[in-house]
Amino acid sequence: MASSVSTGVKFVPEEDNFLQRHVAFFDRNKDGIVYPSETFQGFRAIGCGYLLSTVASVFINLGLSRKTRPGKGFSFMFPIEVKNIHLAKHGSDSGVYDKDGRFVASKFEEIFAKHAHTHRDALTNQELKELLNANKEPNDRKGWLAAYTEWKILHYLCKDKNGLLHKDTVRAAYDGSLFEKLEQQQRSSKTSKKHP
Repeated sequence: MASSVSTGVKFVPEEDNFLQRHVAFFDRNKDGIVYPSETFQGFRAIGCGYLLSTVASVFINLGLSRKTRPGKGFSFMFPIEVKNIHLAKHGSDSGVYDKDGRFVASKFEEIFAKHAHTHRDALTNQELKELLNANKEPNDRKGWLAAYTEWKILHYLCKDKNGLLHKDTVRAAYDGSLFEKLEQQQRSSKTSKKHP
């Protein structure tokens, strides 16, 4: 897919807007717009395979593009405007991002207070299912599917050897810093394979 023409101005997400920071990782050229090719590159960078990266880039950009571009016409390039990502919040979510994309600490803590039964600072796969079912809104198949997909990919990529998804990992996913960490791990892994 085509990338946008660079204006030389780099997009910087608002410091307190965790949702912008979360999405900005996928803005590979930092112009404030995420195209499907960048979503694909971002997923590959964090260790996802070709199939998952392809499906994610199509699903995410098709689903979010129009919502983040109010007043603009349809685009076959399916761009996502990072500054407007809060307009694409879906239902059946945890409420950890408020309506403007800011982090709500009490909602984050609530995830673990209500659903982390086995370990107070981690979720098992079963507890994750419980969380998803608890957040499911009636007649909100799209929102529930989006939440399910996000959480399942996070669990798949970040569970420990015991299948636990740790609280600090989930927090890092919300603020986007997890993606930078996963990308560094992928780079390190590739470098160590080249230089045994």
